[in-house]
Amino acid sequence: MAEFKHRNIIALRDLTKGDIELLLATAENLREINSRDIKKVPTLRGKTIINLFYEASTRTRTSFEIAAKRLSADTVNISPSTSSATKGETLADTALNLLAMKPDIIVMRHAVSGSHYHLAKKVTCSVINAGDGAHEHPSQGLLDLLTMKDKFGRLDGLKVAIVGDITHSRVARSDIQGLTKMGSHVYLAGPPTMMPPAAERLGSVTVCATMKEAIQDADVVMMLRIQQERQGKTLMPNAREYSRYFGLNPENLKLAKPGAMVMHPGPINRGVEMSSYVVDGSQSHILKQVENGVAVRMAMLYHVCGGELE
Repeated sequence: MAEFKHRNIIALRDLTKGDIELLLATAENLREINSRDIKKVPTLRGKTIINLFYEASTRTRTSFEIAAKRLSADTVNISPSTSSATKGETLADTALNLLAMKPDIIVMRHAVSGSHYHLAKKVTCSVINAGDGAHEHPSQGLLDLLTMKDKFGRLDGLKVAIVGDITHSRVARSDIQGLTKMGSHVYLAGPPTMMPPAAERLGSVTVCATMKEAIQDADVVMMLRIQQERQGKTLMPNAREYSRYFGLNPENLKLAKPGAMVMHPGPINRGVEMSSYVVDGSQSHILKQVENGVAVRMAMLYHVCGGELE
């Protein structure tokens, strides 16, 4: 098995196809731990991991903490409301003070795109990106790839439709990077106000004029959350109008291949991005994404600490 040579994981853009394959293979191996009666192995015993989350999170923060604890690492959780950031401390000063406490990994979520590259220059420990602005969300991208691979046994040749607020979605960017490197065909659709200029520069993608065009004969339909906290202003007339043209419902889902996967990174605005019939339906793999998130994050922590599969 190949060696993972990266000290940090900040973006899937920075990883090779081989790196992604190794992380997915490791996650598949480590996933067995999550089904044991005693869900713990000593792999990272003695390692200290700091979860530094400047933005709210449920799934990502919790699964990183669970992943670390199942590998027997010591974890410390810090949020801005309980940190010196409320007193005006800069990210650089926070990083240097945390580094003085000798952590092995800092897992950070931050509202500023590219902040993790800045952090990585300031510290000697490993840095893992848990989401930065509208840049990337590599662990979400990896768990999405793993969930697709679980169903199809492959990623090469799949048609994946990504629909919604593309402009502000770090998930879309990581998915595009990961999927195109693994040979999938990515189709994008969303309101013109939520589609970045020259969207083709995000990767080898096809930009569609309508949602129906994007999901036609798709193997996977990935719906995105409307990220109003990043928009600064409303970029759609209203939720009803958005749902009419870009919401996934049982009727337009029939355009995809029979049994196509339905995915969403969460949290979901039910009745806007997706109808509850689809969210809770047999084609939904949303909870499987959450489940795979723990295994993927275990693999990320494992490899930045220098682990190798035997």
